[in-house]
Amino acid sequence: MANDFKNAIAQNASTSGTVIYTTPATKTSIMLELDIANTTQNVVEASVEVLDSSVSASAWRYLVKNAPVPSGGSLMVIAGQKIVLEAGDKVRVTASAANVLDVVAAILEDVNS
Repeated sequence: MANDFKNAIAQNASTSGTVIYTTPATKTSIMLELDIANTTQNVVEASVEVLDSSVSASAWRYLVKNAPVPSGGSLMVIAGQKIVLEAGDKVRVTASAANVLDVVAAILEDVNS
């Protein structure tokens, strides 16, 4: 069994949603941490959703919805708990304003090879 630690990084999350991670086929991953940074001088809202691909291609479920990220600050969406992602599952971040949120996620991939 190969356990691979990876970072999923996105710059300037969009208002229509930016997929920051997709679990590879035949793999299971564990998202260990997800941090969002506000690069502007205004408060911005962030939403994070997980797609459960075993249900359907539209089964997006919120981890957080419209959470305020302070000016120049950050939001720790996942810290301490873990999110299990099965093959084909996705994680998407949506910003209330364009080109203002950066995202970093720590992932343990291939936990069931």
